Amino acid sequence: MKKLENIKIIGNIGTGTMGYATAMLFAMHGYRVKLFGRSDESFARAFGKIRSGLETYAEAGIIPVDHIEEIIANIEKVTTYAELADVDFVIESIVEDVAVKQAVWSDIEKAVSENAILATNTSGLSPTEIQSVLVHPERFVVAHFWNPAHLMPLVEVVPGARTNPETVQTTVELMKRLGKKAVALKKESLGFVGNRIQDAVLRECYHIIEEGIADPEAIDEIVLASVGLRWSILGPVTSADLGGLDIFYNSSIYLYSDLANYNGPDPVLEKKIRSGDLGLKTGKGFYDWSGGKGAETVRMRDKKMLEILRKG
Repeated sequence: MKKLENIKIIGNIGTGTMGYATAMLFAMHGYRVKLFGRSDESFARAFGKIRSGLETYAEAGIIPVDHIEEIIANIEKVTTYAELADVDFVIESIVEDVAVKQAVWSDIEKAVSENAILATNTSGLSPTEIQSVLVHPERFVVAHFWNPAHLMPLVEVVPGARTNPETVQTTVELMKRLGKKAVALKKESLGFVGNRIQDAVLRECYHIIEEGIADPEAIDEIVLASVGLRWSILGPVTSADLGGLDIFYNSSIYLYSDLANYNGPDPVLEKKIRSGDLGLKTGKGFYDWSGGKGAETVRMRDKKMLEILRKG
């Protein structure tokens, strides 16, 4: 099993939204990156996004502008798994499909050394199921970067049933080298932790809209001025301890039974999907994103995230 100090070369599978960002992060922190892609077009898109991301970092004062070319030079294009023979750590960010990931990892394992660590950047698929096709499942782990990966601090490190604890620990340490807030889970669960909490909150938000209690704008304002602010300073469990567990227990007695508790697909989202209102990508979701509103909102979000990253 690779030790942290022996990890020098990174295999990066995927050139899309997450793949380019992880390649950029490793290259920024001095690692040599072998970026696996399947076409000149995919490489062109990835390197264009990498350069744009680095320029944004430079404008925010996070990296010197004269380091951009040096960072990009750390990234090598590869088109075959055989070219990954000397990598020490592999991060994969491809389609969220267990069968596809199993096939890819089965091929990658045959190409890399037996002590390389293998990590999938899935947002919720079972590492136990994926690692079941591997000869050495003990060196396989989830490293779930939150999107956008180059801006969000969190990486959830999740073991499968046969993952060696040393694999988890080394992966956590490696993610911290990238400046990430790396958190290891004790065991896997559907959606891991972050997505479970996010979806539980969103289910209630959608329910509130459906019940006519408040509109989307009001919900967003309330969250930003209350639990959003509180939880950005102290987590929800700490906040409950500080507030008094008896208080939260008493509210659970009458409130839990009134909260959304349906299983299966969300009925509110299902209506949106049937009408073709998918959010920013289609110009309309709960909000109207026409007229450049979406682009401006994303710029504002990224600017604030960059300010947080710069402050450390």
